[in-house]
Amino acid sequence: MKVLKYLDTLNRGGAEMQVLDICRNAARFGLDVTLATRGGTLEPEFEAAGIEIVRLERRFPVDPKLVGDLRSIVKDRQIDVVHGYQSVDGLHLHLAARGMKNVREVLSFQGFVQDAKNRLVAKLLLPRVDANIVVSRWLKDWLAAERGLKFGESTHVIYNGADPERLRPTGHSIRAELAIAGDAKLVGMVGNFYRDARKDQMTVVKALGSIFEHVGDVHCVFAGKVEDGAEKKFDACQEFVRYRGIADRVHFLGGRTDIPDILAGLDVFIFSSLHEGLPVAISEAMLAGVPMVVSDIGPHLEATNDGEFARIFPTKDHRTLADAVIGLLKEKKAADDLASRARSHAAANFSIDAHLGNLVRLYQQIR
Repeated sequence: MKVLKYLDTLNRGGAEMQVLDICRNAARFGLDVTLATRGGTLEPEFEAAGIEIVRLERRFPVDPKLVGDLRSIVKDRQIDVVHGYQSVDGLHLHLAARGMKNVREVLSFQGFVQDAKNRLVAKLLLPRVDANIVVSRWLKDWLAAERGLKFGESTHVIYNGADPERLRPTGHSIRAELAIAGDAKLVGMVGNFYRDARKDQMTVVKALGSIFEHVGDVHCVFAGKVEDGAEKKFDACQEFVRYRGIADRVHFLGGRTDIPDILAGLDVFIFSSLHEGLPVAISEAMLAGVPMVVSDIGPHLEATNDGEFARIFPTKDHRTLADAVIGLLKEKKAADDLASRARSHAAANFSIDAHLGNLVRLYQQIR
């Protein structure tokens, strides 16, 4: 089956990482994937995996030339399914496939649709594409209640999945890079600093003082770029650790491409969010076998089976977060058991094989 996936950009994010893992494993599931994009920071990882990128520029919000270029790809490569991951992707693919009776259209909803323009496009596309994919039941209900999206029988919940092979560490030691002693504990969070209410690194920062006090030699890393407009959030975190006198043990790494090596060095993975779809970062941490502490928003509870596979803390509650991390750092047997059970759960539900199996069944169903 021949599939065209179009991503407006290839900058690091949940949808982009999902497509990377799909492309790396598509052939095993009988998929011939063409990827069209104007590029971005993840290009080297796609190229390293031997994935062909068809570069297409988008000059306008709705670009007729881009539509024409996509239509040519569909015709020339005899594409069976076109699949977009954002409203702008879906709209251009919808226009490109217009009138082609043998081409099926799929649109994924990875997270909350933020602005009015994209919500309008989503409402336009929902009843017009052959299948809509939402990455969690919670997100589907939230988008319907809070964004007015009307999901019908063509809507399917398919969890994101990460590739365990991509998560194999390379051998680079984040501890050695940061000159952290081998017997020190290391906790951390992977997630960008966004200008909107998504990730909540400040709650983690506020918890660190208590963690450091009760456990002793502990360091914390934050891996993630600072989005334009989020500089104040980032600066506030840095100022807080300086104020508490712990700046020497808190490391802001910026955007990184070595997430598997970072995960391999962690004793506890922390994921503090206020809003998500179904974060790939949680799937990656579970598959990497790192015990987790996550905030109690709906997608996190859905991914961890209501806390069966992670310790849970109420959003913005840094005291409960600190207690949960301290408990895992002090109780290695309990932490190892939690991580082992989470890895098995993720392999069955949040691995790339689980995702692709469900995705191929959907593609075949709409064909």
